[in-house]
Amino acid sequence: MTVKLKVENVSKIFGPRPKKVISMVEKGVPKDEILAKTGHTVGVYNASMEIMEGETFVIMGLSGSGKSTLIRCLNLLNKPTSGAIYVDGENVVGYNKNQLKYFRQKKIAMVFQHFGLFSHRTVLENIEYGLEIRGMSKAERREIAGKHLETVGLKGYENQFPDELSGGMRQRVGIARALANDPDILLMDEPFSALDPLIRREMQLELLDIQNKLQKTIIFITHDVNEAFKIGDRVAVMKDGKVEQIGTPEEILEKPASNYISEFIRDIDRSKILQAEHIMSKPYGLVSLKDGLNVAIQVMRENGISSAFVTDRKRQLQGIVTIDQAINGLKEKNTLQEVMSTEVKTVKADEYVQDIIPYVLDSKYPIVVTDEELMIKGIILRVHVLASLISESMDEQKETQKL
Repeated sequence: MTVKLKVENVSKIFGPRPKKVISMVEKGVPKDEILAKTGHTVGVYNASMEIMEGETFVIMGLSGSGKSTLIRCLNLLNKPTSGAIYVDGENVVGYNKNQLKYFRQKKIAMVFQHFGLFSHRTVLENIEYGLEIRGMSKAERREIAGKHLETVGLKGYENQFPDELSGGMRQRVGIARALANDPDILLMDEPFSALDPLIRREMQLELLDIQNKLQKTIIFITHDVNEAFKIGDRVAVMKDGKVEQIGTPEEILEKPASNYISEFIRDIDRSKILQAEHIMSKPYGLVSLKDGLNVAIQVMRENGISSAFVTDRKRQLQGIVTIDQAINGLKEKNTLQEVMSTEVKTVKADEYVQDIIPYVLDSKYPIVVTDEELMIKGIILRVHVLASLISESMDEQKETQKL
């Protein structure tokens, strides 16, 4: 994958003489003590990370961790005290006024927590605002704005005003406005935190759908660990202005880098984070339609299983056959296709465990993980789902015993 944005040893200290404070931070002097002694506030210290093109990268932390300060460094709303920020290999920290204007208009856009819409402009006029200040003709900007209005699911609301919309709809307008400039990088600073829980979940799914279509590089800020792990390809966890750990949600869950990370993720609902691909096992005991019932029985005997999934010559799922069906089929001189069951529940690799649980409980057969062409990628047994939930419970018990 290509590195789109690289943050290299970036620090941001607020105050009249920020560079003189860095030595204190290097010695490990706490933020509160630095503020009391010098009047300077340490926003970010020595942050480094690489963000890949097309990645949804989440920066997560509690209030005061430095996450919002850092994201504002990326578009230079906060000028870093030290360090470098590379976009497509070019250090943007040293940009002059014209370069910075072009960078913000063409390369990077931001979606704010409280929408930031103009109350006197219609939905369409809000979306096209960035194009308007760039001098684009009305016909051209209306066409572009209309396209992105449809992308965020607000077609038909062109002439509404922001105060006529729900919170979720207003945030969609904010996203469409950011997308209208066709930026390479989309910054999102806690965009859903002002929404009620139901709308927030809907917007998370909406964002995943939009990203699936557009494949933008998204940098998303949140204090909600469940939200971070749900939408992030990778996650950076910050504490007191420093980056504590960077990794995929699964890596952070399985190998927390510090006690702080362990505490931070303790209350996470793993069923909302783990996906089918994380708990599935390799498909074993597969039988081809061309093999017949004798082969099916042999495969089940060799693998110590009581059923086998049936595929065609292209290894696409066709059904499932049990040992009883196979034995009875031989007695009745039936074919494998005649006795197998086609009522097999399938899920995709990116479906969440919480959504799979009802299927597992209702099905008498294992669940099959397939791709779009029904090629078998893995299987999920009831024990896989229970084990993932029991693992979480055991982790909680261990933490309780420590206390």
